[in-house]
Amino acid sequence: MGARCSNLCFCLWPSNIKSHVLYTSDIEKWAENEQLNLPAFREYGLEELKAATSTFSVNNIVSEHGEKAPNVVFKGQLDGNGRWIAIKRFHSSAWPDSRQFLDEAKAVGQLRSKRLANLLGCCCEGDERLLVAEFMPHETLSKHLFHWDNQPLKWAMRLRVALYLAQALDYCSSKGRELYHDLNSYRVLFDQDCDPRLSCFGLMKNSRDGKSYSTNLAFTPPEYLKTGKVTPESVVYSFGALLLDLLSGKHIPPSHALDLIRGKNFLMLIDSCLEGHFSNDDGSELVQLASRCLQHEPHDRPNVKSLLTSLTSLQKEKDAPSHVLMSIARETTSPSQVPLTPLGEACSRLDLTAIQDILEKAGYKEDEGIANELSFQMWANQIQETLNSRKSGDSAFRDKNFTTAIKCYTEFLEGGNVKSPTVLARRSLCYLMSDKPQEALADAMQAQVQFSNWPTAFYLQAAALFTLGMDSDARETLKDGSSLDFRRMKQ
Repeated sequence: MGARCSNLCFCLWPSNIKSHVLYTSDIEKWAENEQLNLPAFREYGLEELKAATSTFSVNNIVSEHGEKAPNVVFKGQLDGNGRWIAIKRFHSSAWPDSRQFLDEAKAVGQLRSKRLANLLGCCCEGDERLLVAEFMPHETLSKHLFHWDNQPLKWAMRLRVALYLAQALDYCSSKGRELYHDLNSYRVLFDQDCDPRLSCFGLMKNSRDGKSYSTNLAFTPPEYLKTGKVTPESVVYSFGALLLDLLSGKHIPPSHALDLIRGKNFLMLIDSCLEGHFSNDDGSELVQLASRCLQHEPHDRPNVKSLLTSLTSLQKEKDAPSHVLMSIARETTSPSQVPLTPLGEACSRLDLTAIQDILEKAGYKEDEGIANELSFQMWANQIQETLNSRKSGDSAFRDKNFTTAIKCYTEFLEGGNVKSPTVLARRSLCYLMSDKPQEALADAMQAQVQFSNWPTAFYLQAAALFTLGMDSDARETLKDGSSLDFRRMKQ
């Protein structure tokens, strides 16, 4: 790391800022060939989002604001693909014009960058106004700077946060979205790799008039207090306040920080946890950069391209993954992130016809040991009539004669001593087709008892639970089935 700082003698004149020649290709290299694997922006149904959040349960709230901006963010999981999402629910009076809200959301939803927690969609039904974005599992910059548990954020990681945020703002600006509302440490989130991302929610106003910049006027750009309008220069001012957060590990009002800088009381400004982990030059340049962003007159502040140039040159430990710098174990692919099999997908959307087709094609290959047991009993002439019942059931199943199939499968299950989870699965679907979800659930559970590691049993349980309106339980059961599929793929 850098040389130990026992005496911080920062020179703050602009002439001391290093000149770094940086080509556009170097700055924008991070944006090339992004593989985000994200769906296109779309409108979600209110019932779909209710299901994802257990009807906006308080247990799923991940952040909420005060009386000036009473908007709440929920964590949720979509039924169809298990994707985790963040859902911002606006106060009912924030956007009375649904068309205005939808147009604004669609514009933000066109952005796609690995530096953003991207907007996936929105919902406009009745008085409800909701935004749907990628969910970031490793919380906010505020948490890691101000409320850390095990260790403070490392200097190299703080520099990376600053650079990635500048890259995010530069990308948004290049797409015609220069304005960001109320940029602060709560708007910076960490993804599954612990890379920092900028929340897309700040790219939209908190309401149609945008009159809710900050709940703390000490951090509000001075021109906003006069005009009530956000400008690109206002965003740079807020970026400077964020640089102060990164430097100090505290939420220091810009006016107080500037007094410390002018009075050269730097030790009071710099996070004591960082002592010995950065050089005089690096510390001096970051303090200078923050002070330039916080100039009272907007035209005296640097633009985002200039910020990118300065911050790129400061980066340390460039090859170290973010999760290593943050000492957080990297999340491997989890069952909820593994795409469901076609059967899992069909059960998640209650496509009973697709389920039938998949079960028909699968045959009886999952009935462990049943073929040998049947052969022995047939040789002993003990089960021929029972086996005929199964064949008749299969014929009725193919012909979609589900009442007859239930009757024949029941004769098979009750007429012999052979266990068959596949017959139970088929009868479970027949019950679903016959609008008997309780019976379907019982058969799927019995199939699980007979074959405990069979994903099909879990998927059919989920289908029955969805039909019964038990969506939360159904999603958990889908995850169980997906987990078993995941283990099979790894074997």
